[in-house]
Amino acid sequence: MSRWLGGGTPRFRAAAFALLLGAGVLLASAGRGAEPVRLSGPVLILEVADAISPGSAEYIDYGLAEAQRRGAQLMVIRLDTPGGLVTSTRDIVKSIFSSEVPVAVFVAPGGARAASAGTFITMSAHIAAMAPGTNIGAASPVSGGGNQIEGDMRKKAMNDVAAFARAVASRTGRNTEWAESAVREAVSVDEAEALRLKVIDLVAVDERALLLAVDGRKVKLASGREVVLATRGAQRVSLAPNWRQRVLTLLSDPNVAYILMLLGMYGIFFELSSPGSILPGIVGAISMLLALYALKVLPVNYVGLLLILLAVVFFVLEIKVVSYGGLTMGGIVAMTIGSMMLIDSPDPYLQVSLKVILPAVAGTALFFVWIVGLGFRAQQRRPVSGGEGMIGQVGVVRAGVENGRPAKIFVRGEIWLADADEPLQAGERVRVMSLEGLRLRVAKVREEAS
Repeated sequence: MSRWLGGGTPRFRAAAFALLLGAGVLLASAGRGAEPVRLSGPVLILEVADAISPGSAEYIDYGLAEAQRRGAQLMVIRLDTPGGLVTSTRDIVKSIFSSEVPVAVFVAPGGARAASAGTFITMSAHIAAMAPGTNIGAASPVSGGGNQIEGDMRKKAMNDVAAFARAVASRTGRNTEWAESAVREAVSVDEAEALRLKVIDLVAVDERALLLAVDGRKVKLASGREVVLATRGAQRVSLAPNWRQRVLTLLSDPNVAYILMLLGMYGIFFELSSPGSILPGIVGAISMLLALYALKVLPVNYVGLLLILLAVVFFVLEIKVVSYGGLTMGGIVAMTIGSMMLIDSPDPYLQVSLKVILPAVAGTALFFVWIVGLGFRAQQRRPVSGGEGMIGQVGVVRAGVENGRPAKIFVRGEIWLADADEPLQAGERVRVMSLEGLRLRVAKVREEAS
């Protein structure tokens, strides 16, 4: 090159040197790339301390939108979950991957866990951290009822979730081998082992320590833009879920879904048995619709649901059929077993608690057999007031028929005018046969021969 530059005129050599110098500067700038932007602004903190559900997914979406609107430099998800729904987990992972606000998932406080669905959420974050005394893993898929999947379906589900785990870990540069073993072998590790295996980025005792540790950390966002966090001394803002997210989370609780279903059955049955009551029908319809939404989200065993409906049929039949308690006992047994089977899972967060089942079964049996039974028997009882209550009453003749005038009958503490198909004498006992306006039609009481 020096030989080539040595030729030509001095002006030509100067121009060529300037051109090469400019090209070198451009190449050097291209090699370095754009300088990362140093962020500022508050740190938004969300808390997910329950099973992962549609409410959790909406809460995190809401948090990301608020973080962007408020100009937050980081969103921290404080996580403690036993697991949850795969669909909601995938929604959360997609939201974090596409976020233009850095996301840190912090498994805390001590004693918390990021099990099953929590494993994927933690690994998907730009920054993954755990507090001392926490654990992560055990992400094997289970069936809709919470049991182990068998046969080809198990292989299909296992491969699908394992591929998802590898994809998440690969995207965030974490340990893909461990991520797959957490699915296939249900491996779970504590925070120290997770840090050693490069499943997480750091261990911090609390949020303040976490923010000090990530200060100055470089983060690459979905758009490819690199940013640098400046979290030392940053303002921390807690963001609580709104009413809609609270309702969605509440409806994902199996105990709440179970109680809503029973309230729906009570209300609709009461409205059908006593048309025009209005309020029981409204409460029953709303409760049943909410229960149907909750059961759509939750894994339901339909045999359990049918057993509960069969129990209700038994209770209703007990009111009208003399079974000497047999139908009631059958209903109690069917409802107890059905309630335990309704949402069956080895994980406590996907079970209907016995503390809810036993009072519910006892209350349902009492409601149908005693309360509804009393109402039904009251409807069948002969009237004791009004005109209908007079029929069949026995009275005494005070004055017989005289000069075409009707007889006077003393019955139920009152004097009534009465007609009869036979002569009546004072002192005779008569029975009321019918009521025509304000006059009775009576007949003599025949004394049976002894």
